[in-house]
Amino acid sequence: MAATYRALASVVMLIGFYVVALLQLAAVGALFYWIASKTNGLAATKLLLPLIVALGAVAVGLWKAIRTKHEPAPGLVLDEREAPQLWATVRELATAVGTRAPDEIRLVPEVNAAVSEQSRLLGLIGGRRTLYVGLPLLQGLRVDQLRSVLAHELGHYSGSHTRLGAVAYRGRVAIGSTIERIKPRNPIGLVFKGYAKLYLMVDNAASRRQELEADRASVQLAGHEAATSALRNLPALDAAWNFYMGSYVQSGWQAGLAPDDLFGGFGQLLDGRREAIDQLRQETPDREPSRWDTHPPIGIRIDAMAQLPAGVVAADDRAAGVLLTDVSDAGRRLQGLVVDQGDRQVLPWAEFTHASIAAGMQRQVDGIYRAAGRFTGSAEPGLNTILDLVRESRLGEFAEQFFGDATREEAAIRFAGPMEMLLDNAAVRAGQARYQLSWTGPAQFVGADGEPLDLAEIAKLAVDPQTLDEALARLTELGIDPAGATVVQRRATADNAGVIGAIGNVKIDGVQHDLLVLDRGLITVADPGKAGDGEKRLKALLESAPVEKLAAWHQFLPYEEVRSVTVTKEIPLKAELTLHDGRVMTMQELFGSVLLERRSRDNLLRVFERINED
Repeated sequence: MAATYRALASVVMLIGFYVVALLQLAAVGALFYWIASKTNGLAATKLLLPLIVALGAVAVGLWKAIRTKHEPAPGLVLDEREAPQLWATVRELATAVGTRAPDEIRLVPEVNAAVSEQSRLLGLIGGRRTLYVGLPLLQGLRVDQLRSVLAHELGHYSGSHTRLGAVAYRGRVAIGSTIERIKPRNPIGLVFKGYAKLYLMVDNAASRRQELEADRASVQLAGHEAATSALRNLPALDAAWNFYMGSYVQSGWQAGLAPDDLFGGFGQLLDGRREAIDQLRQETPDREPSRWDTHPPIGIRIDAMAQLPAGVVAADDRAAGVLLTDVSDAGRRLQGLVVDQGDRQVLPWAEFTHASIAAGMQRQVDGIYRAAGRFTGSAEPGLNTILDLVRESRLGEFAEQFFGDATREEAAIRFAGPMEMLLDNAAVRAGQARYQLSWTGPAQFVGADGEPLDLAEIAKLAVDPQTLDEALARLTELGIDPAGATVVQRRATADNAGVIGAIGNVKIDGVQHDLLVLDRGLITVADPGKAGDGEKRLKALLESAPVEKLAAWHQFLPYEEVRSVTVTKEIPLKAELTLHDGRVMTMQELFGSVLLERRSRDNLLRVFERINED
């Protein structure tokens, strides 16, 4: 019933979208005729041009929707040799729910499972079926829990839910494409945005009903416990995956590295942090519904499952990965298909972890060394540069910039924290320490003997001129030479920087520029072009290349090179930036300037405030 409802709703709402467009076209035509009769055709065209452009966007959206094909998502296609038990399970469940089995099973990298069907004639004729199974599910679920997930997805086939997938998909493409092409202030754009919200509300409501229908198959074929525990597992696995990517993978990825077994690492994490993940599974599931969600909250689905009749099913607590012949090999092949590693250096997990953390530490250490270079005038600053400041009793004067609320004496003492990081870096550079991978907790900092290495006490000695020699003696005993720890990146870069704003048509030192505001610095693009094209130009600029390349092609000013900022006017912005080398850069926003995002100027002003606070 839900499939029929969604079919009717999708078709009617999509037709209604273009009926609204035709009515507006008729209204624009009538208005054009009336204005032209009172003035002239040229004046009418100028007045109504934004409306005409908006209606042209409707035609483009429709054409794009018609031509768009819902291609299968990328993944590893599993044949029966690689997954005989998985295929047997899927066919058994398909027969049980009274539907045709999928034509292919694709392994995908998400904590999710899904089905699709390449149907024809608005879903009247079925087509090729694809079942998507997330590898993290095979790693984190039991066999009976995965059976529940698979039964749910196959229930979508038996309910003919996938037949209308193409219609709903094309409807979203048509409406989304139209809205993208209409400027926010265009009055017709407001009408279409309102209709788009209505379309999504209707379509999502039907989708939620389909999910509850498909849950019946889960309970009937896997039982209450397996079905409800599988649902509870999904947010826990999703949280574990996000933690894994953020804590274990991201820093190395940003440093130009890649692990040789991305998905295998997640399996290791699940084993190593089993207790923490079990606690996540016990959390109260969400029960707050939203009209914009395509799925009901898990808590509501669990409550509904409790009311459904269940079949008699034997528990199977084996790890779901047994349904594949070799889950580890499948993970490596999936990585080769769906992960774009580019020119990153691929390393085994132990080496990847050490290199990732060491690279992140070096970036932080380089920032301190560059500050020391600016303070002392040294062209090759390093650990010895800072140790010389300690010996000369000038460390407090240097450290004040890192601790704005401290006196010089307090800043020198508090610099023991950064000093420990500098010493850790020196130990790594000397080959006397490394970061040891752990799947149960944070990586450990260990010495050459493999035992934990703590340099905090030596760091406290190293910030005091009276105990500096003792600190140096202890470093020598550990085989750590301070002279080997020097700056690597002599100037800050925009690598992995984020864009927090963009302003077109700004005068920098009297010359017109486009300005990109990053979280690490400013990119200025000289002589950008016509003032009226500012917004379009900024979008094209940001889409043309990653920010690190834009920073290399144009002028890049890291915030750390700015000593202070004097803002003489906020709107339109007028400011003077005094650099550490003594230069002064003027910045003036023009009345013809354009903000790519409304908060672009506010974000830049916040950056200026932080610079002055530091």
